Amino acid sequence: MNALLSISRAIDALNERIGRTVLWLVLIVALVSAGNAVYRYAFHMSSNAWLELQWYLFGGIFLLCAGYTLRHDEHIRIDVLASRWSRRTQVKIDIFGSIFFLLPMAILIMWLSWPVFMNAWNSGEVSSNAGGLIRWPARLLIPVGFFLLTLQGFSELIKRIAFLKGLIPDPGEKHKDPALELMEQQQSELQAAEAAAKGVNK
Repeated sequence: MNALLSISRAIDALNERIGRTVLWLVLIVALVSAGNAVYRYAFHMSSNAWLELQWYLFGGIFLLCAGYTLRHDEHIRIDVLASRWSRRTQVKIDIFGSIFFLLPMAILIMWLSWPVFMNAWNSGEVSSNAGGLIRWPARLLIPVGFFLLTLQGFSELIKRIAFLKGLIPDPGEKHKDPALELMEQQQSELQAAEAAAKGVNK
């Protein structure tokens, strides 16, 4: 089990790094969108390439961050019933869902999307829109995104089984971001210093 937990930590680290890197695409999408709007209204011109780049980037954010989102347990849940059950029961449901729904779905989509990418790559598929972009980068995002989701699904499965065996703490427990904890600590120290300074001035 220790070897599996080591693999789980490596997968977590991979998706964490990819997720934090891909988050910067949100800023790039905003800049591209704003630039395209200014270009269109100021010069009465537009480009299909810029429009397609926006949805390429959006697709990248959505697909490449799927594993990162699962790692942080931020996917949509319906907790009307689950919230009333014990934590161990919730974890058992997570295991069942991972084995019979999440992993089969992610593996199937990854498997079926790979030939679509290869066809676009081999044929040099280009958008049918005038001035559009090549299509294989967008096609590649699908198998890569679901590969990362599959890896994270295995990682979450390992952690939940280890939790049921009493080997690790609850993997679903929310932890604050270390940067947020440091910021809160600095704010508390600053407030304490300001209060002390006011006391001295009195």
